[in-house]
Amino acid sequence: MSDPYLTSEIPGIGGHTRVMPEDFQVDEQPLYLPCGTGEHLYITVTKRLLSTPDLIKILSTGLGLKAQEIGTAGLKDARAVTTQMLSLHLATPDQLARLKPDERILSIEVLGRHRNRLRPGHHRGNRFRLVIRNVMDNARSAVTESLRILEHRGVPNYFGPQRQGKAGDNYKIGATLLTDARRRSAMSRSKRIWYLNTYQSHLFNRILAKRIDRLDRVLTGDWAMKLENGACFQVEDAEIEQARADRFEISPTGLLFGSRVSWAGEEPGQIEESVMAEEGMTKDVLIAAGKACGFRGERRPLRVPLADLEWSLDGSVLTLAFTLPPGAYATNVLRELMKTGE
Repeated sequence: MSDPYLTSEIPGIGGHTRVMPEDFQVDEQPLYLPCGTGEHLYITVTKRLLSTPDLIKILSTGLGLKAQEIGTAGLKDARAVTTQMLSLHLATPDQLARLKPDERILSIEVLGRHRNRLRPGHHRGNRFRLVIRNVMDNARSAVTESLRILEHRGVPNYFGPQRQGKAGDNYKIGATLLTDARRRSAMSRSKRIWYLNTYQSHLFNRILAKRIDRLDRVLTGDWAMKLENGACFQVEDAEIEQARADRFEISPTGLLFGSRVSWAGEEPGQIEESVMAEEGMTKDVLIAAGKACGFRGERRPLRVPLADLEWSLDGSVLTLAFTLPPGAYATNVLRELMKTGE
C-alpha cells in the first residue's frame, strides 16, 4: 500500500538518488557537547557505506569494548556518507589512535569527556545534503511549488520503508507477536521489540495517510505536540489552537500504541480506532498487548518542520540541503519531489 502524498497535485520530477554514497550525506546535530570530565569519551565519526551497528562492531573489536559500552544518539544510513557522535565508556584517545581511517571510517575526532553515556534521541536533528540526478524538464517549477508547501505545511512524518524489510511486511510478524506469547518468548527481547515497533510504525502510517490532507490542522480531541519541548496536551478548542499550529508551534499527533499512551478523542480518536479495526485490532487488545510486551507507547507528530532549506538545479541535477528533527526521514522529502517510490 503506497502512502499518499501531501503534494499529490504537483507532478513528480523523477530522477535517481544515491548514484554514489556522496549523494546522500547526513550530519548529526548534537544536542550538547561533552563537559570535559567523566567516564565517557565523546567522539565524532564520519563514515561511508557503513551502518551504525557495523560501526559499533568495528569500534568494539578495535578498542576492546563491549557493544553496550558504546553510546549513540541515532542510527545513520549505510548507503551514505554520515557524521555522528558516539560515547565510549572508559576509552582513551591513545586507544583511538590505533584505529586508522580507511574507505569506510573516513575520520575520527575526539571531542572530550562527559559524565553520561550518549543515548538515543540525544541530538537536535540531522542536516541532510542530497543529490537527485536525471530529473525531468519540469523540475524547477515542480520543486519550487512542492518545497513551498512542505515549508509551509510541514513534511509528512511517515516512518520510512526500511523498517519493513525488503518484502515490506515486517509489520505482519509484529502483529502476530501481539497475541502469540509462545512466539514472543522464543525471540530475544531486542528482536521482539523490533518487530513490535514495525507494527506500531505501520499503524501510525495508516493514521497519517487518513489525515494527510489535514496534517497541519488540529482537531478537537487531538493530542497536540509542542515543537519546542515535545510535550503533549489535548486540544479542547481547535479554533483557538489552530493559530499556534499555523505558526508551527504545535502539531497534531498520531498514536504509537502501548500500555500507557493516551488515545485521541472525538474525530481524531474515531480515525485511530477505525485504522485499528481495519487491521483486525481493537483498542483494548492493543493496550493489553502493550502491557504483555512491556512497552508504554507514545504520540508522534503527523508532520515535522523543513528547516534551513537550500536548493539548486544544475541542468538535470538537483541538490538539496535541509534540517529535520530527530526521528524524521529525509526520504519523505525525496518522495514528495520525485514521486517514484523513493
